[in-house]
Amino acid sequence: MKKMIIIATYNEKDNIEKLLAEVFSYVPDTHILVIDDNSPDKTYEIVERLMAEKYPEQLFLMKRAGKLGLGTAYVAGFNWGLERDYDLIGQMDADFSHSPKYLPEMFKSLESYDLVLGSRYVAGGGVVNWSLKRKIISRGGSLYAKIILGLPFNDLTGGFKCFRREVLATIGVNELQSTGYSFQIETTYKTYLNGFKIKELPIIFEDRVLGQSKMSGSIFKEAILMVLKLRTNRDSFIRRKN
Repeated sequence: MKKMIIIATYNEKDNIEKLLAEVFSYVPDTHILVIDDNSPDKTYEIVERLMAEKYPEQLFLMKRAGKLGLGTAYVAGFNWGLERDYDLIGQMDADFSHSPKYLPEMFKSLESYDLVLGSRYVAGGGVVNWSLKRKIISRGGSLYAKIILGLPFNDLTGGFKCFRREVLATIGVNELQSTGYSFQIETTYKTYLNGFKIKELPIIFEDRVLGQSKMSGSIFKEAILMVLKLRTNRDSFIRRKN
């Protein structure tokens, strides 16, 4: 099946070349779309060089005008993949917090499931190099969304995911409302409401070694408010007969 991975970047020059090499080593038949928000550190120039020199048939770049948000980057990537008839579409961070070693099993799981979540909070999963404060915020955010939205999953804020194209075509990617990390909650919630099969696959999340985190107070606030909005509008998201 035709597969691709979306990697959104902003100032990831220290990570991107090594990450791409590692992804291709684990999934040699995948294509990768890098979506760069005009990184001041010129991450996109590294990608352009690699497209020309190493991966001319498998690596693609979408360079945007500025920092437009993680959610809009994924929407652009999903549309790009759907328009080009990819069957399986993955997403992952650019900073090695999502290890490429999990990708083969995630894609394999899509033979039986429609969405696979790389989960930190199931047996066998975990986090490395996190402060107590960050652990509380992350676990608390997932628990909050789980309770408010009535979801049976443990990790709702993680961004390591693989979808079957049918999921994205059904939930309506252009109607996704979140721009920050609540995007992860929204896509999982709408997938679940439409009766698709979802699997949590345990991963070890390793905090970035190089570069700077993109987490901010405004992103956290958006996630809190978006969960309430999603619950209020629940019925309007159901497009598929279960």
